Amino acid sequence: MMELISLGFIGASAFLLLIITLWKRKSPINFRDIPALARLYRTLGLSIEDGTRLHISLGSGGLLDARGGSALAGLAMLRHIAERTSVSDKPVVASAGDPAIGLLAQDTLQSGYHAANVDDLYVPTSGRVTGLSPFSYAAGAMNISQNENVSANIMIGHFGAEAALLADAADRANVTLIGASDDLAGQAALFASTQDALIGEELFAAGAYLGAGVSHRASLTLQDLLRWLVIIALLGGVAAKIVGVI
Repeated sequence: MMELISLGFIGASAFLLLIITLWKRKSPINFRDIPALARLYRTLGLSIEDGTRLHISLGSGGLLDARGGSALAGLAMLRHIAERTSVSDKPVVASAGDPAIGLLAQDTLQSGYHAANVDDLYVPTSGRVTGLSPFSYAAGAMNISQNENVSANIMIGHFGAEAALLADAADRANVTLIGASDDLAGQAALFASTQDALIGEELFAAGAYLGAGVSHRASLTLQDLLRWLVIIALLGGVAAKIVGVI
């Protein structure tokens, strides 16, 4: 029974996303201000002007578990950043702590270069797996931030307590740090270590704010709708409990 309810919910959400996507094609763009994403947008232009490198940290989460959503959000952002910075002297570097995410990172980078019509500038080693456990991944990612002329480290994915190590390495190398995690420990570390942190579902808004496509803007509207449905359901349950219906 629960499986059927879940499938029905997913199907309804997919249908709503399609409808909202078609509607958003003609509607003006109107986002609330998120300082961290505004800072990220400026960082892209500055890295190209300075001839420095961006490091996209995709975290140590897997693709086929509950942490896959944050990794996919990071890949969506990576695709847009790769296209924007493809003409830079220092191409963007992506690090992952999962083999499947590492392969997808390479494919995403290649797609970005292809969209910019500079396929010959793509370097396969720009997408890397730096470790297969959270702390070994962090150790490898720290090396990139400290030794490869990186001006900004953008952490979008699943990070636990190891996020504090990456934040400390970025601070020691005077690297701008922008981060978000789907884990509470990682969020706490990044909130304490970054000037502008992404909190909660803002992790999934990066693609839309960077202009990755109308489907990303539609997903934000769908998230708001689903959030209100959850709030209404919770309030309805409380009211039913008070009046003795349940």
